[in-house]
Amino acid sequence: MSSRIFQSIIIQMKDATDRCMGVVDEQGFVVACSELSMIGSHLDDFHGLQGDSPEQLFTSALRTYKLIGGMNARFDYAVFVDGRDAAARCVCVMAAVAFHEAKVNYEEKHNKATFVKNIISDNILPGDVYVRAKELHFTADVPRAVFLIRQQPRSDVAAIEVISNLFPDRQRDFVLCISEADIVLIKELTLAQDHREVYEIATSIENALHSELAVNCVIGIGTTARHLRELADRYKEAQVAIEVGKVFDTEKSIIHYDNLGIGRIIYQLPTTLCEMFLHEVFKKNPIESLDQETLYTINKFFENNLNVSETSRKLFVHRNTLVYRLEKIKKLTGLDLREFDHAIVFKVALMVKKYLNSQGSRY
Repeated sequence: MSSRIFQSIIIQMKDATDRCMGVVDEQGFVVACSELSMIGSHLDDFHGLQGDSPEQLFTSALRTYKLIGGMNARFDYAVFVDGRDAAARCVCVMAAVAFHEAKVNYEEKHNKATFVKNIISDNILPGDVYVRAKELHFTADVPRAVFLIRQQPRSDVAAIEVISNLFPDRQRDFVLCISEADIVLIKELTLAQDHREVYEIATSIENALHSELAVNCVIGIGTTARHLRELADRYKEAQVAIEVGKVFDTEKSIIHYDNLGIGRIIYQLPTTLCEMFLHEVFKKNPIESLDQETLYTINKFFENNLNVSETSRKLFVHRNTLVYRLEKIKKLTGLDLREFDHAIVFKVALMVKKYLNSQGSRY
């Protein structure tokens, strides 16, 4: 925060009062004052006066003080006015309001993290991104990865500090608090970094939260942004990755948008269309006619690439037993899972059913 902003306000307020007023930093040094000779001096009476609430006034034998909060909600500066009477308190309160507004506006204008948060929140026009980036000396066209870290089932306010400590470069990497449970990391990448290294970054975050706070999380990763203008879309991709993963990849805690496969397409379909598809696929009997043991057999068959021998070995059953089960499925559904085309239809149908269940559909 530039002391010139404070000094400009003091100059404008100087004629309204005969009291000496100014601003001190957290160590008690005067950074702006109506008496120019005091700038740079130390106010010994300030030490120990500040309390927990920025709403309170604090007085010494000589002056009245009021803390000035900022965007980071911690104490950085305090306004002071000579005297401890009602007039001093009134001037101090009014000056604190003016200084606080100037401080917040300055931080919003010159804070890179705020700029990035506005981009991913769609709070800035696309045409203004380049202009603001230039004002902030922000490199626009370097690759960046977007990570959405969602704490679950519980969240910890200290999580943002843990993640910030992992990525201390405040000029290139940005850790943003989106909600009580959601934290976003915008990480600048080198041209040589690939998917594997992006996953390693996500893994380091997951491990740090678990080891330091005993907090579990799921991390969605968007595709790499090549320009600042792409950050909002990549953030939306990270959100989709988590939502789709919650339906189709429940065992995974790190999900990349690029690896969502057909689940991404199903997730975007209207439920009515999905219900129609299931009705068409299961004309003979509904999918609910298959018991849990049969569904388990089907999933194992898919996991082993439709290989009867390998699947029977993994299920610890005779090959003929598995063939019998597959014949039973064919009679119930009309689909022979040993045929590739039928297997694809059945696999998609299972995923569609999962999606409908997640949406609370009665089908």
